[in-house]
Amino acid sequence: MSSTEAKPELQQWRVTEPFLHLHCGLGEGPYYEAATHSLRFVDIKKKRVHIVDLKDPTPESAVETIQLDAPVTVTADIEGVDPRDRIVIGAKYGIAALDRRTGKYEYIARFSADADNERLRSNDGAVDPHGRFWLGTMTDIGLDLQPEGSVFLFDGTRTARSMRHPVTIPNSVGWSPGGHTLYFTHSTERTIYAFDYHPETGDVSNERVFYVHDGSGEPDGFRVDVEGNLWQAVYGESCVLKISPQGKLVGEIRLPTKNITCTQFVGTELFITTAGMQEGEGTKEEVELSGALFRVDVGVKGLNPFLFKLSKVVDPES
Repeated sequence: MSSTEAKPELQQWRVTEPFLHLHCGLGEGPYYEAATHSLRFVDIKKKRVHIVDLKDPTPESAVETIQLDAPVTVTADIEGVDPRDRIVIGAKYGIAALDRRTGKYEYIARFSADADNERLRSNDGAVDPHGRFWLGTMTDIGLDLQPEGSVFLFDGTRTARSMRHPVTIPNSVGWSPGGHTLYFTHSTERTIYAFDYHPETGDVSNERVFYVHDGSGEPDGFRVDVEGNLWQAVYGESCVLKISPQGKLVGEIRLPTKNITCTQFVGTELFITTAGMQEGEGTKEEVELSGALFRVDVGVKGLNPFLFKLSKVVDPES
């Protein structure tokens, strides 16, 4: 359930009830699977991929869950591949192709050409207009958080290229309408950066600060709408921010739990993932609704995601 509260200077929405409550430990990476009108999202802590059929009026009975043996952080569709068969995922040591029918996955490329770094895991990422996968790494859950991560670029071969190092919690990567600007959220710096993205070459340049968050929480995942606004989840602050293409705060969605992690458009509806809370970390309602999936109609559509181009060099089935 949601309602829109009109304010002349700032658009405001308030969400009061979850769309679906699977009690995620760390719900993340929502992705619209257009071929089946489904929403995929992950639970990083519980190592699960959830797929909910949005055609079903009772979402609780329309959930498919794939249990993995390692953290899974983000998913994307593969060009020319039915997503009901295989998708690409961010896994512990790199990107992998997940067989939806068997629940098994095989690495396409790893972060390191040498030994895997057990301290690190993948975090958020996305496919760019050239079909390449941008994916960040960070300290794994349960270890002391350090600025030891990187942002990697996977081009469909077995080679990963480090694009930024060091980072502490690298989060969402996204593009403006037209694809001329790349946005990147570094959560621990509370900063969204912008870069020029060159459509012909895929090169990035001209790094600059796009938005700095001055609240108590940390910006987490975002998506971009067709008008160029970023819909930025804020972890620890019970909200999603609508940020204009000029880097100005123009709207806010308030939610009934604190740890807001990421957003995803399905038509004009914005789906919002959250992370779990322990007793004593918030009010009774905030704890009870933590880890749920929320939904609100914001009156604008989002940009479609790009498809990952999987090279035949690493995958003969592609």
